[in-house]
Amino acid sequence: MSLLHPDRLFPADPGTRTIARSLFETVETLPIVSPHGHTDARWWGENPAFTDAAELFVIPDHYVVRMLVSQGVTFEALGIGAGAETDRRKIWQCFAAHYHLFQGTPSRLWIDHALSEVFGISERLCPANADAVFDAIKAALATPAFHPRALFDRFGIEVIATTDSALDDLAQHQNARASDWQGRVVPTYRPDAVVDPDFEGFRANLDQLGELSGCDIATWQGYLDAHSARRAFFKEMGATATDHGHPTARTADLPQAEAEALYARVLSGDLEKGDAELFRAQMLTELARMSAEDGLVMQLHAGSHRNHNTGVFNAYGRDRGFDIPVQTSFVEALKPLLNAVGMDARFNMLLFTLDETTYARELAPLAGAYPSLKLGPAWWFHDSYEGMRRYREMVTETAGFFNTAGFNDDTRALCSIPARHDVARRVDCAFLAELVVTHRLDEAEAYALAPQLAGGLARAAYNL
Repeated sequence: MSLLHPDRLFPADPGTRTIARSLFETVETLPIVSPHGHTDARWWGENPAFTDAAELFVIPDHYVVRMLVSQGVTFEALGIGAGAETDRRKIWQCFAAHYHLFQGTPSRLWIDHALSEVFGISERLCPANADAVFDAIKAALATPAFHPRALFDRFGIEVIATTDSALDDLAQHQNARASDWQGRVVPTYRPDAVVDPDFEGFRANLDQLGELSGCDIATWQGYLDAHSARRAFFKEMGATATDHGHPTARTADLPQAEAEALYARVLSGDLEKGDAELFRAQMLTELARMSAEDGLVMQLHAGSHRNHNTGVFNAYGRDRGFDIPVQTSFVEALKPLLNAVGMDARFNMLLFTLDETTYARELAPLAGAYPSLKLGPAWWFHDSYEGMRRYREMVTETAGFFNTAGFNDDTRALCSIPARHDVARRVDCAFLAELVVTHRLDEAEAYALAPQLAGGLARAAYNL
């Protein structure tokens, strides 16, 4: 018995549901293309065994953690921070006792999918079965069939990308490539630590960038050369994309002298008001120029107020401090960058936002005009049935399907990857079915589009 209804997320109307179900059957088992995510590169380089259910489902999952914290559960009870609970069974029992909090959420869909389809659990998690489920998962994880590489193969993953600091030596990627395992894992160049003056340890990070690249970061040109050198290394290791997590989408294109003066202030730490944001803006344009040169696809994730609670951030670290979506403008913000390289046939940029109000007003019209732009899928807080539906409805009429990048799962949780792709494929097949029954799409066109949405568009957008 499965926890999952076979018609979940399909339309209520019987005729439309029949078409959606038929479309889904053609894509359900297609390979998973995962071009952007945050899985631990050590999983692929060392293939270590996971230890228990708490490590797999609770501690690393910020969706889970923030929901439980919002209901008064402490970080420590979830195994996080100084003085954290170390008994993984107790952490799992705490999670099970609060599992009802996830009713109606995408996390519930993902976790039920993983428990049922990956571990064969036939009962929904609750306090009464928490220990039995914990023991069943622990026993499975002790076997080679549940090591990361084996799960990669079992899930039908064709390619997965990790997100890696510009300062990462990519040793785990080298380990994976040197092994006899055939799974394709590629790095992604994420330079936030060395382009954001507000990033912790920024000045020391710059010194490390200089050491790794062999370039003189004391000069503006040397600093840019250091990025070029690191990007070349990432590309040698298989990277096809870069990733940039910025508070806003602001870009700038300063004259050479002004850029040099700005960098001098950043380097010295003697910043004027607004310098940090201006430097991030300038660097987006500089890195876009590099993308036009080296062919790495540029991803911009904008619109998150990171670490909203300073005390939580200081106590528990990055990705714990309550990141919250904020209003984000793209039309004026991207103009300097798009004026510089937006019509360059060599440049490709994917835009992600947490501000849904920009989909129809700004993002779809931009992607529907500039040949360099494509829209990333509904991201993070909107990685859900409703979020994906709203995205398709607001974007398709202006940008169409082929100015979007399909789906990526953007996850740290390995066992949620097939669950997330399952949800995305069901949502897209339901959307296509509704286009068919309202005679906006021929049925043959829907069958041709379904595999594109399931993986083809992602392959093309990320040069995979």
